[in-house]
Amino acid sequence: MKSFHFSDMLVRAGSALASKLRGRPPVPFSVLYKKFKGILERHNAILELIGDMGDKLGGDYVYDRQYIFDSCEKLGDQVFKLISDLNLLCQGKNVALFAAFERIQTRIRAELAGQRVLSRTDHILPLSELTHDLADEGGNKMASLGDIRNILGFPTPQGFVITAGAYFEAMERAGLRKAVADAVRELCDSDGAHLAETAESLRQAVLDMPLPRELSRSIERATERLTERCVNPDGSSPLLAVRSSAWDEDGESSFAGMYETELGVVGTDILAAYRKVLASMFCEEALRYRLHHGLCHEEPAMAVGVMPMVDALVSGGLYTYAPLSDQDQAMVVSAAWGLGKPIVDGTAETDTYILLREPPHKLVSADVAEKTTRLALRENGGTETEPVPEAERGAPCLSPTQLSFLAKTAMTLEHFFKRPLDVEWALTPGGSLVVLQARPLSIRPAEGCERDGDAAEAAKGARVLLSGRGVTAMGGVSAGPVHLVTGDEDPADFPYGAVLVARHSSPRFAKVMPKCRGIITDVGSATGHMATIARELRVPTLVQTGSATRTLSEGQEITLDADHQVVYEGRVEALCRFELVREDVFEESWEYRTLKRVLKHVSPLTLLDPKSEGFTPESCRTYHDIARYVHQRSVDKLTALAETHKEIRRGAARRLATRLPLGLTVIDVEGGLSPAAAENAGSEPTEADILCRPFKALLDGMNAPGMWDTNPVAVDMGSFMSSVTRTLGTEASHPSRMGRNLAVFSREYLNLHLRLGYHFTVVDAFIGGAMNDNSIAFRFMGGVTDLARRSRRAGLVAVILERSDFLVETKGDLVTARIKKHPTRIMLDKMFLLGGLIGFTRQLDAKLDTDGDVELHRNIFLQRIAALRETRE
Repeated sequence: MKSFHFSDMLVRAGSALASKLRGRPPVPFSVLYKKFKGILERHNAILELIGDMGDKLGGDYVYDRQYIFDSCEKLGDQVFKLISDLNLLCQGKNVALFAAFERIQTRIRAELAGQRVLSRTDHILPLSELTHDLADEGGNKMASLGDIRNILGFPTPQGFVITAGAYFEAMERAGLRKAVADAVRELCDSDGAHLAETAESLRQAVLDMPLPRELSRSIERATERLTERCVNPDGSSPLLAVRSSAWDEDGESSFAGMYETELGVVGTDILAAYRKVLASMFCEEALRYRLHHGLCHEEPAMAVGVMPMVDALVSGGLYTYAPLSDQDQAMVVSAAWGLGKPIVDGTAETDTYILLREPPHKLVSADVAEKTTRLALRENGGTETEPVPEAERGAPCLSPTQLSFLAKTAMTLEHFFKRPLDVEWALTPGGSLVVLQARPLSIRPAEGCERDGDAAEAAKGARVLLSGRGVTAMGGVSAGPVHLVTGDEDPADFPYGAVLVARHSSPRFAKVMPKCRGIITDVGSATGHMATIARELRVPTLVQTGSATRTLSEGQEITLDADHQVVYEGRVEALCRFELVREDVFEESWEYRTLKRVLKHVSPLTLLDPKSEGFTPESCRTYHDIARYVHQRSVDKLTALAETHKEIRRGAARRLATRLPLGLTVIDVEGGLSPAAAENAGSEPTEADILCRPFKALLDGMNAPGMWDTNPVAVDMGSFMSSVTRTLGTEASHPSRMGRNLAVFSREYLNLHLRLGYHFTVVDAFIGGAMNDNSIAFRFMGGVTDLARRSRRAGLVAVILERSDFLVETKGDLVTARIKKHPTRIMLDKMFLLGGLIGFTRQLDAKLDTDGDVELHRNIFLQRIAALRETRE
């Protein structure tokens, strides 16, 4: 990959460029417009590259190491050039954006070299802040527990994580980091020769190593705060569990039971327990597992979780998908009295329950064992085995109600993690369920279970609601109730486990993706921002269906087969079952693991709201963030240029001959007029000469029958004088308009400032390129009447636009609306509607004396525009 070292260089170069630009004539608007189009093309190329890399991660494509290196090279080159293009468009420097690029590129290089990159430098991470986004800091086990607690809201123990960064610092200070890497590499090269001796030597070296003073103090302070916060009911300090959370543990590789977990630890013994857990990374079993799974060349790291022990009345494990040939729709629960370690070690007699996976999780069988002993906490630290009271030995550990609640919780976890799980849990003496751990359960498909065979054949019996429509943004199968999402709905209210169905795609859906089982939209792009995030989170997603919001109803149970663009009524168990058991062997490969880590710096989108204070170059954490930022700023810049560029403000704009009295002057920057009109600069072009697609559609709407009322309206003098005073102030605040009704356009672009009487309209639209680039921004304000009537008209305009899928904001008589990323045909239809709306509402405020008048004229417009659209089609 290319190397860019430019922080100081850019400052000097940027200053020199700015100095030169001050002494030069302005760059022609047509040149800047071409640069804007180039930004759009490069932006789409970047999204396609990101999408392609995300597709490879889905497992349906074969790729090798060279693909990853080449893709990162191409992507880095395109992102760098995108920033450079923005520099030229804005005629200024973007040092902060280049710095963000260099920061991200450095992290990607490190990942490709096998060095994982940590985004947090602090060595103590509260569990309340931990999610899968910080899995490299907290390890897979603790990151999963953080998701369960912080995203899903289920009870887990409180606590904190001593991060992988702390492990690296401790090993580096002790001179062991390189020694470990060399020893593991030598084991690989020798095919495991002297494994036992090497394991014991490394393990003892870690047990003996001194911890950095500041790290020791940080661990001890965090432990003190935790024990003070979680004091026992009798006032004593809680005993602690110190748990392993290595990078590869409970992920694509399990390392199940190989690393240490220290139970019943007294707070003062925390550092010794921490060392024991670190040392367990180099036990003989773990090193042999690492060699066997080809993990020799990936540096190991251990994060460690510290949390209060749960004084469990009952503990156990649960498989959400029972590995039983005659119970493939069941889950299995194991339970015993006391702490759960003997259960997972396989040394305890346990009750075994088989339940159906589907609600209400009917109990299929219960095998209640004679449980003579249980593991309990000792008051002075550690654990001990004690006898179970005689009356409880043959009694079931769990009631039917507790089993049902446990099953429901486990299935919710499975739907979130999108694979079968091995869940460890505990019930407190008060009956509260606490989730202790959830790791992927490796299940292989039954013999003869083929995706296009048995499962697909069974699905044919289900009623098809949608078929052959849409584009797959992320493959997969999911099932759940439909939840229709409207434009103004708060994502925080999204119900867990539903299938999100919306009119159009939106990056704001990223907030609910961890909750939803699938996404279906009427309109959207498979290379858009939302699709990229869906691939990252592996949420089955189907876009561009055209009619999902009309076909599917709120609460309706459906099955989405995004791979084949089919939506079925109800749950199609054959499809759902196959999705759970399909093999993921490819996830063990170096290519998969490396691409997954690289994409962490490429595809997540954190810059979601252009209006927020955090929408800055400094906040860009991924290439996707940079692309989003540049795209938004380039659109903003072009709009500003169209209003303020000297060439436009002072240029010899030509008057357009229109059928309506618009008094409109135009400037064609590229291909917006017919060749004959463009060559004859001394003539007035006519509407027939307009080749600008959004402008032509807008004029067609204004000229349509019933849209432009030529009859005069009566206005009282008070309203008239009020409007004169107000609009003169507005004009004075916009000297760039120079008093003209002005349209600046190309074949795909329109920037229109239109004053009709005493109301003002601004339209900025780009339509005709890639679907991701299609956008319309609309602003409407003013009028000749008092504020109440003008506000009524604003409300009428807002409702009409909202019904046409615009995102709308109103403030008094000001209406702003946006719509983007729809196909060109639909966007041109929106421009036709806007043209009709501008004409229809031109003097309408004078007629809106009551709210009833608003409804009357709104219905009149909607009926007329519907008839006109039908005629056009």
